[in-house]
Amino acid sequence: MTKSVGDDFQKETKYFRNKRLGGSLDWENKPNIYKEYLERRTIQLPVEFQSNPFSLMEALRKRKSTRSFAPKPVSIGDLSFLLWACTGIQRKNVNYEFRTAPSAGALYPIETYVVVNSVEDVDEGLYHYNIRMHALEELRNKSPAEAVAYAALEQEMIAKAPVVFVWTAVFERSKWKYGQRAYRYVYLDAGHIAENLALSAVSLGLGSCQIGAFFDD
Repeated sequence: MTKSVGDDFQKETKYFRNKRLGGSLDWENKPNIYKEYLERRTIQLPVEFQSNPFSLMEALRKRKSTRSFAPKPVSIGDLSFLLWACTGIQRKNVNYEFRTAPSAGALYPIETYVVVNSVEDVDEGLYHYNIRMHALEELRNKSPAEAVAYAALEQEMIAKAPVVFVWTAVFERSKWKYGQRAYRYVYLDAGHIAENLALSAVSLGLGSCQIGAFFDD
């Protein structure tokens, strides 16, 4: 069988028993694990979450990919909970803040953006989730839903969903410690976050669908 790019990826990111990792970490040049758009208009999200109608067991049993959404808005409270459940700050330990989803080395390379089409008390548009502030930072005041749907191989359900979560990665955060192995960990980190969203959505009585098919450039 002809070797593929995927095979090369597996090989180049392997750990070997006879080749131990060495060297110290460059603490002076550690990448910042927070991204902020400080000059943008911000929307503070509510921090008091209502009790959810479904338990974890029920959410696990009910989770499925939903591709048709009711034509009604998501509440800002539900959006706030979903964002926190994905990557929000869970606890603090001395000078470090841990988040709801696990991350290799607690380096948190994933950034969350939301395309808002229909959310109560939030204008249509593109926003970045500021984790430290638990707030939305407005990047565009018009929803790019159609463009995002086209980028996702023309899956029209994206254009019709009340809100779309878009995740990007700052690979340097993880590469700082793990080198090439970081590429494996970043994809795992994204999977943890996506599952948090899926189960949290079900717990609110909402549907979700994780999409990995899109034009990469």
